[in-house]
Amino acid sequence: MATQDIHSNATTSTTTTPVVAGRADVTRKSAGSTTVTGGTGASEPAATRGKTSIADVVVVKIAGMAAREIPGVYDMGGGLSRTLGAVRDRVPGGRPNVGRGVKVEVGERQTAIDLDIVVEYGVPITDVAHDVRENVIAAVERITGLEVVEVNVAVNDVRLPGDESADPAGDTRVE
Repeated sequence: MATQDIHSNATTSTTTTPVVAGRADVTRKSAGSTTVTGGTGASEPAATRGKTSIADVVVVKIAGMAAREIPGVYDMGGGLSRTLGAVRDRVPGGRPNVGRGVKVEVGERQTAIDLDIVVEYGVPITDVAHDVRENVIAAVERITGLEVVEVNVAVNDVRLPGDESADPAGDTRVE
């Protein structure tokens, strides 16, 4: 089918294949790029008119919150990021960074997530990693609608009992 580009008066060849009948079309332009768009026209349901994009930072925050909900996860991030985060958290008005220790790749329909965590001493690390993975996948898929293709969990440290140097909140007995 030939269509005319509104902006350039050039005619390009496109092929339209329905992804879900009545919901969205995939338009492949001759250059090889793919665009997913909602249906067009007044006859289409309002919810399908347009495109939704989800920024990486949205997935980062959801994954960070979901990982921190799991018992046995003490903190997130590598050594340097935790140190800088602890300093920033001590500043009056400083907010904790829920995205610390989370890296994502977000596509149109899928996402992949890498997590750096610190666990409490004595917890079974494989069980904690499993629970983190399940909770992160469930939260990201439920909230964003993206398919999570993988969640890689790297355990960077273990918080030992009485180890005040690893305390990101900086709770001390003396001020």
